[in-house]
Amino acid sequence: MTETAKYSSRLILAYKVAAVAISALSVFWAVIFAVQGQALLSLGQILLTLLCLISLKLANAGRVTTSLYLTQLALLIYVLGLCLIFDVPNGELPRVSHIFLLPLALVGYINFKSNRSPIQAMLIGLSLLAFVGLSSTHYALPFAQPITDDIRTYGVWVNSIIATALSAMCVYALQMEMERTDRLARSLGDALWNKEFELHYQPQVDRNGRRIGAEALLRWTPTGGKPVSPADFIPAAEQAGLMGRIGYWVLQSAMQTLAEWAKAEDTRQLTLSVNVSASQFLEDGFERSVLNLVETFGVDPTRLKIELTESVMVANPEIVTAKMHVLRAVGIGMALDDFGTGYSSLGYLRQLPLTQLKIDRSFVQSMTDNKRSAALVRSIIQMGLDLELDVLAEGVETREQVSFLTQSGCQAYQGFLFGRPMPLGDFNRPDAAAAA
Repeated sequence: MTETAKYSSRLILAYKVAAVAISALSVFWAVIFAVQGQALLSLGQILLTLLCLISLKLANAGRVTTSLYLTQLALLIYVLGLCLIFDVPNGELPRVSHIFLLPLALVGYINFKSNRSPIQAMLIGLSLLAFVGLSSTHYALPFAQPITDDIRTYGVWVNSIIATALSAMCVYALQMEMERTDRLARSLGDALWNKEFELHYQPQVDRNGRRIGAEALLRWTPTGGKPVSPADFIPAAEQAGLMGRIGYWVLQSAMQTLAEWAKAEDTRQLTLSVNVSASQFLEDGFERSVLNLVETFGVDPTRLKIELTESVMVANPEIVTAKMHVLRAVGIGMALDDFGTGYSSLGYLRQLPLTQLKIDRSFVQSMTDNKRSAALVRSIIQMGLDLELDVLAEGVETREQVSFLTQSGCQAYQGFLFGRPMPLGDFNRPDAAAAA
């Protein structure tokens, strides 16, 4: 699961609109300051525009969390510098640039609801603290160069209007997101009972293109409705506390699939990867429930692979390690999903009983035209090989990517080039295996 999967499409769109609005405002002020001969201020606005464009590029590449952190930190520093050096209040005109810290804190809060990290909490707190401090004092740095009153007269109105509009947009987005989450939570509560969930299977292949397994991906189509994106319903299920029940159904369905595959010669050697959320994995008795399902369905535990994200590793390392050892003791594989996008640590790679690293699709998609991504992919592959782990690349879509990965030592691939996620019946067809 990529960073994008934590956010709804509506929130991502709202963030992109806000970034575009700030870019447009920065260009406007860059021109005004340039005409007024304020070269330093004009340069600052241009740099702010470039920052917004970089953030948009990161968001479009699926690095939404990274983009949000970068934008918030840079804007916080920028607004502080602007207020303490240039936007200095006087007896006639107040300081105004600091009001952008309010929508900045709101954006952080919206992100915090989907990504409850200490980094985000700190950015929210710093934004609010800076707003209070700048609102309550006229403090400026000793070398301040106040903007002339003729510019600030218009700036007070323009910045106030834009900041208020951004705040209103953030409040609206937050309200709509809460309403959407409530509706989704109620619908998800009925989805299991109505048998609206389904597993789709995306092929995984080896270096020779031979199908070696699949990843089970959850899909939901409400009765009489249209399919709902996992990026929307999975976070809603997490917030509603339903992921444990849904995750158990996924494991049951996966065991049933493995039991069916064991009956056929061409599928009995396939492995099946199942994503497990942090909340589900940390539930009391999770490992016992998995072992009970293995026994109930009579499947070979070595055919099952549980995929965990890096966030699980830092949630409670001791408990996570103990649970993983219990599962590994019977032969169940343990894969680290989306490696490199979260809380990467060589420490837990060395300590945890992992069997596979999965390279995130964002690195794979950019590695053929980005030297840093290419170097990172090579490093991940070599690291996995040195630790005697299997390495699988996600999001493989071109033969050029396969060639690069093969030359770098990658052992397995998953992506549209070898097959899209498909219902079990389609996956089991002989021609589907031949196509992979």
